[in-house]
Amino acid sequence: MSNNVQPQTKRPKLIVVVAFDRGEDGELFPAFGPADQQSEDRAVRTAKALVDKHAGVIAWSREANPDIGEYGPPTTLFVSGDVPDME
Repeated sequence: MSNNVQPQTKRPKLIVVVAFDRGEDGELFPAFGPADQQSEDRAVRTAKALVDKHAGVIAWSREANPDIGEYGPPTTLFVSGDVPDME
């Protein structure tokens, strides 16, 4: 008797770091990134390294299937300082 159940493939993740600075008008603007990261751990390390250089930094991830334009909800991995709301 054969069990033909396929193992569930792990969905790829979009893992990103973005750093923000403030313009003369006080508005936040992206100063670094969004930069794709290889892993969530690397994203957190990269974000922490940017904290002292920018007004705000965020690292986040989400499951993604870009072939069909499907993205899961974002998960914040690290945030420091001022960052805009995620949509």
